[in-house]
Amino acid sequence: MFKRRTPKSWALWALHLLWPQGGWGRAFDYVKHRVRRLPDNPDRISRGIFAGVFTTFTPFYGFHFFIAIFIAKVMRGNILAALMATFFGNPLTYLPIGVVSLKTGHFLLGTEFEENMNIGRRFAGAWRDLKDNFVAMFTDDVAHWSRLEGFYDEVFFPYMIGSLIPGIVVATIIYYVSLPFIAAYQNRRKGRIKAKFEEIRKRKAAKKAEDKSSQ
Repeated sequence: MFKRRTPKSWALWALHLLWPQGGWGRAFDYVKHRVRRLPDNPDRISRGIFAGVFTTFTPFYGFHFFIAIFIAKVMRGNILAALMATFFGNPLTYLPIGVVSLKTGHFLLGTEFEENMNIGRRFAGAWRDLKDNFVAMFTDDVAHWSRLEGFYDEVFFPYMIGSLIPGIVVATIIYYVSLPFIAAYQNRRKGRIKAKFEEIRKRKAAKKAEDKSSQ
């Protein structure tokens, strides 16, 4: 009943993953609207946002939801806010996040960051090593770890160390920016709801008075 009349193709699914229908601006507005309407106090929601935003700076792609949930629980933040805040990491932001984290990590470790480093190729090489070495467990092939070792030394470990500082800084800024906005939005919403109920009460009172006068 609620299925699409024409199933979405894999190509269209991949395209919408990179560029949602309506654009990223509309998608951001939707997430922002949903976060503000969460039924929780502003501080818990903002702590959840902190957890989600910080998680997007880590190199644990594919596990961001689980990490955001864990951090939100430790911080006693709103878990739904944390999950929605991971939307901060998307195809438009992952590249600058990766570059900043890598540069920071290499700086902290005292190693050199290669400006012409192809991060995507390093990721692909590491996955090929994992795949080929898994197959080698059941065949006579020899396992090779050179690409995976190079990926760990030059990309993953510096990325993991370097993501801590910018992740904390950006997540803290967004926490302090979101807190008063969410509080103000909830207060306005409570005011509108209260005014609506007051209007309904007045209408009922007026109707009751009218019924009494007509008797």
